[in-house]
Amino acid sequence: MYRLRLWSVKRARWLEVFYSYFEKLIVWLHPLWKAIGYHRLEKPFASSERLVKGMLFDCQMCGQCALSSTGMSCPMNCPKSLRNGPCGGVRSNGNCEVIADMPCVWVQAWEGSQKMANGSAIQHVQNAVDYRLKNQSSWLRIAQQHNQKAIED
Repeated sequence: MYRLRLWSVKRARWLEVFYSYFEKLIVWLHPLWKAIGYHRLEKPFASSERLVKGMLFDCQMCGQCALSSTGMSCPMNCPKSLRNGPCGGVRSNGNCEVIADMPCVWVQAWEGSQKMANGSAIQHVQNAVDYRLKNQSSWLRIAQQHNQKAIED
């Protein structure tokens, strides 16, 4: 699993392109999701998301995915669950202060973000984790939020 996470960070640019098209598809299918019912889709979407994102990114299913702005490195893999950059304890070799043989998630995030077209997104402040959304699909949330914004505009 860890090797795939490193593979994903190294291929952040390609995954960013794929992710942007996938997001557009999810949003475009909003009428279908709405007709079926988002509440009915939550369980199968969350299961699929857990499988795919768990394998590629060691996703922790926080329900508020930040991969597209963190260099395809899931910030929830940080032992301290930091979502806005590394703590002050990153070792000089780039490893985590809590788990000495683990590279810091945020060092990896920075490296991944440098490969992405929208790499500057790593500098945007992420909202605090809403633990009520844990184990829920962020894919469905994206479709709902995007279409809610369209209605408001």
